[in-house]
Amino acid sequence: MTSSESLAHPRFAEALRELGLIDLHTRIRRFPDATRTAAEAAAALGCELSEICKSLVFAADGEPVLVLMDGASRVDVELVRKELGAEKVTRAKADVVRETTGYAIGGVPPFGHRTRTRVLADRSLLAHDVVWAAAGDPHTVFPMAPEDLVAHAGATVVDVREQPQTS
Repeated sequence: MTSSESLAHPRFAEALRELGLIDLHTRIRRFPDATRTAAEAAAALGCELSEICKSLVFAADGEPVLVLMDGASRVDVELVRKELGAEKVTRAKADVVRETTGYAIGGVPPFGHRTRTRVLADRSLLAHDVVWAAAGDPHTVFPMAPEDLVAHAGATVVDVREQPQTS
């Protein structure tokens, strides 16, 4: 694991500059192996799975929406649908993710996207002092207080986490 100013994806590095988050460059971590999944990122960092912030793109009535979710949880698409007042919500296809955000699946950061989209952040992220999110590619992550992450993403805090089934 290494750190350096040049580690962030160029689009994400520019977003950090625009947001005045220049010091965040020094905390970006790059891994030799991809950390495309939350489990891979948690293992590489040595942190809890729930301390990873997943950036997931969905299509709500055809419009992209970003959902920020802790790495140990799954998104309840029905709760997202209700939250948005949408008829239908589905996972966005890889080409839609790249077109909307400017990043490939597995490296989508919570902000610094090509286009502005609606952002929902699950409340579960707020249970941590720090969460780790992708910095624009599958090899890089950065730490941030979840409240700051939500603010910079322009997210609305919601409850869209899939609840465990009870028998």
